[in-house]
Amino acid sequence: MKQPLALLLYEKLLPGGQLVNRLQDLGYRVQPVPGPADLQSTAERERPMLAFIDLEPRFEAFCEAIANLRANNTTNHIPVIAFASQQNIQAHEKARQSGATLVVNDTALLLHLNQFLDQALHVD
Repeated sequence: MKQPLALLLYEKLLPGGQLVNRLQDLGYRVQPVPGPADLQSTAERERPMLAFIDLEPRFEAFCEAIANLRANNTTNHIPVIAFASQQNIQAHEKARQSGATLVVNDTALLLHLNQFLDQALHVD
């Protein structure tokens, strides 16, 4: 069986690099996305199971990329887990408004990754 694909959009090495390793340990293929402008086309082409987006340092551009996923009929179903520092309340709120499935603190992401995956992938 083919491994599920997770897209990862990040600029900071931590926690981005750690997240790649953890997802691979869980059996995911991970494909980094070069930049926020590439998220939509990469998601259309690659058909991922979900996407992870590190909102910092440029949360405005990254939230716009989330909104573009939601606005497209081909990609609007893809769960998005967005993460930022707990202090960046503005990034958390903007990601929610843009349509992120989950918005979590970057320090909690790796600690509770399995639970976040279950929650994001839950189908009603």
